[in-house]
Amino acid sequence: MTDQNASHTSSGSGLSLHTRMLLGFIVGAGAGLLANFFIGEAAWVDALIRYVTDPVGQLFLRLLFMLVIPLVFSALVLGVVEIGDAKSLGRIGGKTLVWILVVTAFAVLIGMVCVNVLQPGTGLSQDVGQSLLAAGSERAADVASKREGVSGIDILLNIVPKNPVAAAASGDLIAIMFFALMFGVAATVLQTDGTRSFVSAVQGIYDICLKLIGWVIELAPYAVAALLFSITAKLGVDVLVQLARYVGTVILALAIHFFVVFPILLKLFGGMSPLAFFRGAEPALLTAFSTSSSSATLPTTLKVTEEALGVPRRVARFVCTLGATANMNGTALFEGITVLFLAQFFGVDLSLFQQVMILVMCILGSIGAAGVPGGSLPVIAMILVMFKIPPEGIGLILGVDRLLDMCRTVVNVGGDMAGSVVIGRSEAAAEARAAGRAG
Repeated sequence: MTDQNASHTSSGSGLSLHTRMLLGFIVGAGAGLLANFFIGEAAWVDALIRYVTDPVGQLFLRLLFMLVIPLVFSALVLGVVEIGDAKSLGRIGGKTLVWILVVTAFAVLIGMVCVNVLQPGTGLSQDVGQSLLAAGSERAADVASKREGVSGIDILLNIVPKNPVAAAASGDLIAIMFFALMFGVAATVLQTDGTRSFVSAVQGIYDICLKLIGWVIELAPYAVAALLFSITAKLGVDVLVQLARYVGTVILALAIHFFVVFPILLKLFGGMSPLAFFRGAEPALLTAFSTSSSSATLPTTLKVTEEALGVPRRVARFVCTLGATANMNGTALFEGITVLFLAQFFGVDLSLFQQVMILVMCILGSIGAAGVPGGSLPVIAMILVMFKIPPEGIGLILGVDRLLDMCRTVVNVGGDMAGSVVIGRSEAAAEARAAGRAG
């Protein structure tokens, strides 16, 4: 879920952000296709791409990159502190953390398997892929000349930054994530006046990032039109075929996680019939689909989890409230598929080890930034740059994001409720054992 609450705001024309993004997609793709069919490689089209549409798209991407480090750092620190405060709830906090990490890992793994099996990004000729890499940006040009990377052991060692400031300056996102996690753990353990002041300051940074991202996302319709024009003017209708395959792959992976993984976990660990769960959870799932926001769905989620699914109130409130910002199975799955799809689209080969690194970054990135309006975009963009994949491809994704946003929000909210059922049953069993020993 990108949880783009900004999508429900209106511009002066009264159109929602998602509607304007769709219009940008149609205008950009339509104009690009017309240029490709009827004009071809005219000099003025190349000049338009070089001096107008590419700079507009690059400006949008640069604004995203500007926010990624403070956003990921502040969101991860706050996420760890929020989980750490659950000590007062004893076992529930630890179980929730395990649920988030394990189930999100399953989600990303399913997405990455689907991408590798279905290969939605392949199909372009090698010459076209290389021309896209060469024309995309300086970062994209690096792909053709620097395919050999550092060794696996170096990548593992570089997870721990020697200099966090240098890691931030170089865009080493996984090192920043590790540093933020350590900061969050230490702040949770100390619980002093100084650390509470620090956490308040981090909350302020997070809130500022929220506001800035809201402003940046308002530029998305224009960026979508510009980026789509640049790509479709070069590739024609082929790019739209690739995009349809991408959308199908995302929806298939989300469906597998929602209709296969969740029912298995509910049956084995929650003691609940999957059909009973889906019937009871229906109001919250429909709300999630229509609003594309876990936060907006939270009141309905809490009501349904307590009343229809029979989860104890203290469990439901903690797991669902924390899950609205930290338990983002669908978002993590979407991020993993998007990165690998764009790697295939631009002809960038990723080793198995690199894909595992992407999996880890998607898990941490979804915990850290998924609740932010548009918050997954900076994370995706930075992952693309780290693995030398042209971030211009984000323009393709934004154009079809509304449907995918609705679908992955359903998976996110469903994961919160399924986790509440499993943890609620586990707590009931633990309390029964404790009562038995006391008796």
